[in-house]
Amino acid sequence: MVITNTMIGIYYNVIVSWTIFYFFASMTSRLPWEDCGNPWNTIYCVAPDDMKNMTGNFTIVRNETIIARSEIKTPSEEYFYNNVLQMSEGIEGSGQIVWQLALCLLLAWIIVFAVLIKGISSLGKVVYFSTIFPYVLLTILLIRGVTLEGASQGILFYLKPDFKKLANAKAWSDAATQIFFSLSVCTGGLMVMASYNPFKNNCLRDSILVPIINCATSFYAGFVIFSVLGFMAQKKGVSVEEVAANGPGLVFVVYPEGLTTMPLPPLWSVLFFLMMMTLGFSSEFSIIECFFSSFIDEFPVIRNSRRNCVIFRAAGCALFYLIGLSMVTKSGFYVFNLFDSFIGGFPLLIVGFFECVAILYVYGYSNYADDIELMLGKKPSIFFRVTWCVISPVILMVIIIFMAAQYTKPTLLSDKYCYPGWAEGLGWLLVAFCVFLIPVWFIVGYLRGGGWKLFLELTSPTSEWGPANQKDRTGKYAAMKAARDDPAATDSPLDDGLSLPMSIVAENYVSCDEKLQNSDGEFSPNEDNSRNRGNVNPAFTRTRNDYNNAGYHQEKL
Repeated sequence: MVITNTMIGIYYNVIVSWTIFYFFASMTSRLPWEDCGNPWNTIYCVAPDDMKNMTGNFTIVRNETIIARSEIKTPSEEYFYNNVLQMSEGIEGSGQIVWQLALCLLLAWIIVFAVLIKGISSLGKVVYFSTIFPYVLLTILLIRGVTLEGASQGILFYLKPDFKKLANAKAWSDAATQIFFSLSVCTGGLMVMASYNPFKNNCLRDSILVPIINCATSFYAGFVIFSVLGFMAQKKGVSVEEVAANGPGLVFVVYPEGLTTMPLPPLWSVLFFLMMMTLGFSSEFSIIECFFSSFIDEFPVIRNSRRNCVIFRAAGCALFYLIGLSMVTKSGFYVFNLFDSFIGGFPLLIVGFFECVAILYVYGYSNYADDIELMLGKKPSIFFRVTWCVISPVILMVIIIFMAAQYTKPTLLSDKYCYPGWAEGLGWLLVAFCVFLIPVWFIVGYLRGGGWKLFLELTSPTSEWGPANQKDRTGKYAAMKAARDDPAATDSPLDDGLSLPMSIVAENYVSCDEKLQNSDGEFSPNEDNSRNRGNVNPAFTRTRNDYNNAGYHQEKL
């Protein structure tokens, strides 16, 4: 989960760097994407005002080149792809870094580090602004949007559902991953923030209010976007569906084009991208803090020193910046889309499914309900039990199966570009890296927690194994019987150089913890084990730190 969350944070900050670029580019008397008279424009560029009088499947001729309607580009489209991204012809193209975007990305990571330098204490103060301010800007943009001509056309398109999309597994997958992103489900952000709450905090109230506020905000923001899209569609003389786009195209191509049609375009552009920056940073802070908090909690050497915490956070941000540089090259948009397509799909859904299984069926719903009762004074209702134990895992599994069944190769630019096989393989390696850590972490924890001893016992012959007749039990079998009868008779149980079966070793195995306890008295675990653990049942005082400390003493001995 932490690895998937970190992958998302790396490429998510690239989007924030684009908003920073547009924010500074908007501080002019005339927006640079308003017309086609710029060095980055091509013969395929047609201004929106010129397209209004063009209907049907028209063609135009420029420089003796016949251009069909499907080949026409808007000024905002060419500005984003040709000037901001400086896109190459494919992912295998130029890897030259676009220095403007590299500087914006550097600024983004510096801001993240500055806000998270003190952890949750500094983050808690910033989110008051980063959470409230977007609502102010959304309201301003909505008031302006609904007063535009044709806004009702866009709003009607927004509110009218297309039930045919329900048969498409990708629509369900996109909806699930969108909820996962917006609510920080299966990415660790919610758990990190919740870990700082008082033990008796009303988590039931929070679990109801947060999704309602989040979904209501998304619904509210939809009116802001589609009111402008309706205005653009009427001005161009086309349907709203033709001007709407998904992914980065909506924020960095379609909406900037709509801003150019408003009075005082630079002012509205600055406000819009300031809002996008605030929203982006608000999400990025919690995503990256999840990574830092997870490692700081796991390794006391970092947690016990303020200096080490700062160095660790600085090193983490620097490393993430270096990885993100691959997405601000001339072929970086292809890498970015590869991350977005693969990390934002299967890994999140699979992590969500295994979280349900681990909590409700491995740890057990009864134990989980008892824990909630400790905090709330009552157990979850039957609604939550059915939802958690049946509905959620079933829906996630169905979506995963249908996604796999309807899988298609990743594409870009409205299916005009298809990734080569090696790039698709790289995407699946990203998925494997995120997903395979689940069984790997389980196996490592199992073996460290005593599973290795059990494994040896289950894969070794029992002490009674051997020839059926006792008179035939000579050689190593005689030595085995002697070792069982008097294990302390000799330092080496075998005199003939043969090895004992591992079951005998396991039976006489004494852990390092037990040796320390017998020699030094009561074993004392690290007192600074974690924050806010509360009272621990004495029967469960053996923690991971105990084994780490035991291993440390073993090395000294």
